[in-house]
This record gives sequence, structure tokens and C-alpha cells, in this order.
Amino acid sequence: MMKKISHLPNLRLPFAAAIAVLFSAVLVQAQTAPAQATPSGATPAAQPSAPAPAKASAPVAQPANPPAGASANAADANSGAAGQDAGRAQAYFHLAMAATYEDDAMSEGRPEDVSHAIEEYKLALDADPDSAELNNDLADLYFRTGKVHEAENTARMLLKKDPDNVDAHKLLGRVYMRQLSEGENDVSSSAPAGNVLDQAIAEFEKIVALQPKSVEDRMVLGQLYTVKHEPQKAEEEFKTAQAIEPESEDVVLNLARLYADSGDMEHAVKVIEAVPEDDRTPKMEFTLGAAYEQMKQPKDAIAAYQRAEDLEPDDLRTMDALAEALFNNEQYDEALKQYEQLAEADPDNDAPLIHISEIQRHQEKYEDALATIEKALKIDPTSLEAGYNQGLLLDILGRFDDAAQAYQNMLSQNSISPATGGASTDEEKNNRSIFLERLASVYVEQNKIDQAVATYEQMIALGGDIAVRGYQGEVDAYQTAKEFDKALAVSQKATAANPKNRDLKLMLAGELCDQGKPDEGLAMAKSELDGKPDDDRTVWFATGQMDIRLRRWKDAEDAFNKAEPLATKKEDRTYLFFLRGELADREKHMDQAEGFFRQALDLDPANAMTLNYLGYMLADKGVQLPEALKLIKQAVDQEPTNGAYLDSLGWVYFRMGEYELAEDNLRQAVERDQTDPTVHEHLGDLYEKTGRIRLAAAQWELSMSEFAKSNSADYEPGDVVKVQKKLESARVRLAKEDNDLGPQKPE
Repeated sequence: MMKKISHLPNLRLPFAAAIAVLFSAVLVQAQTAPAQATPSGATPAAQPSAPAPAKASAPVAQPANPPAGASANAADANSGAAGQDAGRAQAYFHLAMAATYEDDAMSEGRPEDVSHAIEEYKLALDADPDSAELNNDLADLYFRTGKVHEAENTARMLLKKDPDNVDAHKLLGRVYMRQLSEGENDVSSSAPAGNVLDQAIAEFEKIVALQPKSVEDRMVLGQLYTVKHEPQKAEEEFKTAQAIEPESEDVVLNLARLYADSGDMEHAVKVIEAVPEDDRTPKMEFTLGAAYEQMKQPKDAIAAYQRAEDLEPDDLRTMDALAEALFNNEQYDEALKQYEQLAEADPDNDAPLIHISEIQRHQEKYEDALATIEKALKIDPTSLEAGYNQGLLLDILGRFDDAAQAYQNMLSQNSISPATGGASTDEEKNNRSIFLERLASVYVEQNKIDQAVATYEQMIALGGDIAVRGYQGEVDAYQTAKEFDKALAVSQKATAANPKNRDLKLMLAGELCDQGKPDEGLAMAKSELDGKPDDDRTVWFATGQMDIRLRRWKDAEDAFNKAEPLATKKEDRTYLFFLRGELADREKHMDQAEGFFRQALDLDPANAMTLNYLGYMLADKGVQLPEALKLIKQAVDQEPTNGAYLDSLGWVYFRMGEYELAEDNLRQAVERDQTDPTVHEHLGDLYEKTGRIRLAAAQWELSMSEFAKSNSADYEPGDVVKVQKKLESARVRLAKEDNDLGPQKPE
């Protein structure tokens, strides 16, 4: 039996993973305003006070016979000193007034006082024009009140007088970083020597040269180098900072971030692991957990998140990360506890309830899962993720009309509604396509092909890759209904509308092969070979599948041999092993097929297609049934509405003698795949085994009917003969029973 292959969108819905939350930049630290400075010679004060008296001059002894003019010179000197002290006192008075106005502007919301504060600073500078501190304070006030141009000009004026004025360099650095944070990277009007990023780097290079022990400034410089894509310089600054403060949280996290951004996750982990466990902060442990997740080390990730939670028990972000890590490691009971705590801590948040429902679904508690997701929808009726899961659960429960209505409700939400001319953004189009695709699949399950096709047409109208999926869905719907002429017509229409799309051309080629034009179909497929590895690999995969359906085993093997050197990515190698396994199975080389499928699972243990195919093959042979059950259940867990997978599950239960479980799953399979002759045969076998021969005969009759309408590529000739013999035997038995006992009541 050839198993159908269908895919659901990721149920964790990246409507959402990963390491973006990992490492937060701390550039804002460098924008903290410096402490209020004072004019030269003045005493700092938080509040304005009366002007300080001029400092008294000490008596100076005069020589007995001073030279001519000496008395006048001494008088001039004393007068200058007194004037200087008086100027400083006056400057301090205006500084105090400036502080008062600034405080009123900030604390009492009186922005007009900013202008008064600036005027007071200018008066202070008139009294003490050489005060670098006053100039720095004025420039800082300009910056903090949004007068960035004035701040930059003032700082540059200070640097002309004193190139080593570190406060002026810091202010310029803050100016440039503000411009960067606002998305500006043009040449500065005041200093047209380079763009804003380069200017910021130049200022912080000067700052760390003047203050080499400043960890904060080296951190900022390292991050600026990171933005400029100069990782070696960034690493040097971070390592220098680390040498100064080995266990600084910011230093460790930024150095780890640098390695992570370059894809060196192992080095990122080592940076954090180098800090003794007892000295790590919650942020370090959280970051370490996220890094472990990226490296596919779930147990280590869980341990790190748990340590972060122990250090900071009420941090919701850590609780959520721990819950997700537990879920991904299939520790559902522990994950459930975490999400229940999150739901209790934040009752207005629907996300924990969505995850709780998801866990309940994996535990096959479908009614509980549905009740939970409906609670989430009460919190947020517009939640696309909750609406998606509601429709999925209703579909799993066989409530097809309700499932269709749930998807329609989500489609009517404003964010993805066509009411105003259709979805406009790429995100809206993608969200809409997800619900349309699920709605169409429900219609196919109900054998409502016209409604399914109409729904796929809405996907086609969205254009781009979504339109391609719409065409493919439409073709699959017609194939399911055994309307092969319509499937071919849609393929031709799709190719005409998208003449350069390789996937659609290969789909048409496959339809031609299935409908008696193999040479034309294969020629069309091979015409897409262009010498590009990715393109040619796709073509050889497709032609190999066509050859399998045409039973041209040697040609299929040749196609896969040509694809093999082009299959360099993990997912491509996995698919190649799957295709080789399918080919070996169709050739009745069962041991070889099993080997290929196991190689595919070594590369991708969660691949649903391979799990189902291998599990069904083992069950059909009646061997390794516990393993077959485990494999198939994993596939069904990923795609719980896939009729082919449910049939496999029912069949392995049948082989194990678990007839009630077998019947439950086989009935569901028949409901979802009404046109599949194999699922009718299996349900008939179950009925016969449990003594319901009349029901068995009815299912075998349906199986024969569907075989008659099917494409010959979808079954082996011996399959029809086998079912025919079962049906004839059943009819003989029923005729004998009717003759002996009279007509029987329906079973």
C-alpha cells in the first residue's frame, strides 16, 4: 500500500524560535547621563544657595624697599585674583539657577524652563568662560533635552580646546549612538569625516585610550565593532573587559552573543560555562539554556533553565522557556506543571492555555484539550493560534462541520479577512493561507471536492508560493476524488499561468505519466535540468518517483544515483533514503527497504513519512510489532488527521490482536480517506475477524469499487485479486447462512 503524505503547519505556530531572545544588547548603558559637574573652583551642591563669598587672600609680606612700580604691580595682581574669584562665584550662582530650572522642567513638566536653564548656563559661562565643566554640563543638557545638534557643536568646541576631554568624547559618542538607534547612519553635518557608526567607533576608541580600565566603554566599543561586522576587534574589546572584570554579567553575555552571532554556539556556551556555576546570574543561565537548545541538547537546556528559575523563581520568561524545553523533550507532565503555573500567574494571557491544550492533545486527551482551547478563546477570541488549534481538535474528534466553522471564524478576523480587498501584507497572506489550507483539507475529508477546490482557488488568488500550494492542493483533491482528467487540467492551467515555476512543471509531468503519456511527462521533467545542483537534484528526485509509479525500477535507480552527489544537505539525504526505501519496497526487497528507512530515521528521527512507512511495512509483515506501533504512533502524533497514518495505526493494532483499538482507528481512517481501497479492505478484515461477515463484505465491495476507479500506479495487481477472493468467499458464506436460516438482520 502506498501511504499518502500530507503536512500540517508547525503546531507551535510561528504565527512564531529561538535564539533571538538570547542575548540583549546593552548599548543604552553608554547613554546614561554623567554626574552633574561644577564650575572650576566651585563646591558641588544639590540645591541652589546664596553665592559663596570670594576666598580671602592671605597677607603678603612686602620688601622694605620695593623697586619702582612694585606697589602698582602688586595691586593689579590682587585686583585680578579678586575679580577671578568674583567671576567664579557669579558662575556658581547661575549654575545653581540652571539646576533649579532644569529640575522644574523635568519633575514638574514645565518644558519652558529648559530654555531658562540654558540661559543660566550661558550666563555662568560668561562669568567663567574657561570652565570645561560648565561647557560639558551645557552640552549634556542640550543632549538630554533633544537639542542634539547643539550638543554636538558644544562638544566639538570643547575638543578643539582640549582634545583629551573625555567627557566631551563620551557626549559625542552618546550623540552618535542615539542617531544609530534612530536608524540614522549618514554623515554627520558637523563632522563629515565618516558615517555615524564610524564616528561613534572613533569616539569610543579615544575614550578607552584615555580610560583603559573602563569596562563599560569597552563593552560599548565591542558592540559597535559587532554592528560594523568586525568580530575580531569586538572579541578583543570583550576579552579585555573580561580580564578587568572576569565575572561581569554584561561582559560574559556580550562575548557569548558575539560567538553565537557568528554561528559558533560551542564557543558561546564555553564562555558562560567558564563562570563557576555558583557565580552565574539568572541571565547567564537563561542564555546558556537557549544556547543548548540551539545545539539540540534538550537535557542540558532544561537543567540551565531550571537553575535560572531557582535563582529567580517568579520570572515568567524563564518559566516559559523551561516549559517549552520540557515540552520539546516530550516531558509532558513536567511541562504541564510549568504552563499551569504560568496560567495562574498571568490569567489574562491565553498563551499558557494554548500550550496546555497542546500537551493534552499529545496525551490524546482530546476533549480536555478542546475545553482548554475554548478557555483561551474566551480570553482572546481573535487569537489565530487558538483558533487553529480549535479547528484541529474538532477535526481530530471527527466533528468536521464544526472544524470547518472554526476555520471560517478565523478567516473572518480582520487581520486575515478579504473583506477590504484581501490580505495585504505577506504575514496576513501567510496566515490566511494556513486557514484556507486546513479548511480545504476538511472539505476533502468530507468528500466535498467542489468546496475544497473553491477554497484552494482563494489560495491561488493570494499569488506567489501560496498560489503554487493552492494549485497543488487542487490537484490532490481531484486525485482523491479519482477525477484524473480535472487534475490534469488544473496542472496544465497552473503551468500556463506560471511558465517558469519548476514545481508546477514537475507536477504536470507527473500527471502526464499517470495518464498514459510517460514519455512526454519524463521529457518535460528532464527539460528542467539546468546544471544547477539544487534544481537538478529536485528534477532527479521527481523523475525517480515517476519511474517508480511506472514500475521502471532500473530508471528510478539511475535517477536516484544522479541525485545522490547533489544531495548534500541533511534534509535532502533523508528524502533520498526515503525514496530508495520506497523503491526497494515496491520491488519486494523488504530487508533492503528497511535498511534505507532506518538510515533516513538516523538523520531525522521525527520524519513522519518515514516513521509511518517503516511502521506499516513491519506491521504488514507481522514482525517487530511493538516497534511498529511506536513508530506509527509518533507519525500520528505529528499528523493526527492523516487518514493514511490512522489506517497504519489501526492495522498494527489488528496485527497485535487489539481489535477494539484497531476498529476505532480503522473507522477514522475510512471516514477521512473514503476513496482509498486499502483502508476499506483493512476495515473489512477487522469485521471478518470479529465475526461480522456482512459488514466485512460491504467494506470489501467498497474496496473493489475504489480499485476500479483508481490509477493503476496506486496499487499492485495482486491487491485486487486478494480482495476479490475475500469478497467471493464472504458472499458464499452469506448465501449459505441465508439459505440455512433465512435472511439475516443487518449487523
